[in-house]
Amino acid sequence: MATMTVRAVRKRSDDYFFCCMAILILAIVFIGFAQTYYLAGMFRAHLPTVLIHVHGALMTCWILLFIVQVALVSAKRVDWHMRLGILGMVLAGLIVPIALATLIQTVRHRYAVFGKNLSIVSAGDVLQLSLFAALIIWGFFVRRNGPVHKRLMLLAMVTLLGPAVARWPFAFSVLVFFLICDVVPLLLILFDLWSFKKVHFVTLWGVLLILAMQISILPLAHSAFWHHVTVWVQNV
Repeated sequence: MATMTVRAVRKRSDDYFFCCMAILILAIVFIGFAQTYYLAGMFRAHLPTVLIHVHGALMTCWILLFIVQVALVSAKRVDWHMRLGILGMVLAGLIVPIALATLIQTVRHRYAVFGKNLSIVSAGDVLQLSLFAALIIWGFFVRRNGPVHKRLMLLAMVTLLGPAVARWPFAFSVLVFFLICDVVPLLLILFDLWSFKKVHFVTLWGVLLILAMQISILPLAHSAFWHHVTVWVQNV
């Protein structure tokens, strides 16, 4: 009886935690794109090309789908969650190529990216999208394992936060930038320690991959190889 009570409490805590993380991610993204996209009327916003509009719509649908999926699990509608999961995989399969095409277009036409260095932006986006795809594929193959699947999907969402945080209408250092991006992984680690008395193995590996990705952005952006890639894309 006591074991069943502990499991029920842990399940309810999981529901609250992942719902709160979904809302936090939504808030982070909304703050970043509020002025230029959401409050500007989304498809009425003055963006350089139609492709960027499509990219913004797909990313918005992905975030909203993530919130709905978390809510369905909390409401014990796992059957609906699994059906929508098919839509999620299709959407994820569209997000990566469309995002890459948008990035190529941005680099080729040298669109202003809020005063950011195009090499840094492009290197960061490529690494983030690559890790996003890897975590999503991993999450798909372990979708029957609830605790592992939900952590992978949450960490996959974290890989997409960089562009949103970079557009926050506040001035802050690079250290603060990464701290904001990593607030969700940090909270996930603390939740694991509180819930399991240890860090879940998939949390550990996911966070390590995210940190490795973040550390690799500047070295890649400043490398001769990436400089040649950027110049090649601009001249194609």
